[in-house]
Amino acid sequence: MTKKRKIPLRKCVATHEMKEKKEMIRIVRSKEGVVSIDLTGKKSGRGAYLSKDKDAILKAQKKNVLSSHLEAEVPDELYDELLELVEAGSK
Repeated sequence: MTKKRKIPLRKCVATHEMKEKKEMIRIVRSKEGVVSIDLTGKKSGRGAYLSKDKDAILKAQKKNVLSSHLEAEVPDELYDELLELVEAGSK
């Protein structure tokens, strides 16, 4: 009998939903304070997860959730890049 693998779950900082790690996008703040998108999920630094959903990204931008969670300034260009990633993935 094969053992069922545990699927890692993460919480979206915008919607507070628990989802599988592969269904989320990780945003990272490095030690230098640079905020970037981590598609591999392996970059070192403070991470926050967002659902791969346009509404979740817009909600995070409106409420400035990522800035407070990562304790760093998140540029608007990052949100634009996130929206592009989500739209490209939904096609």
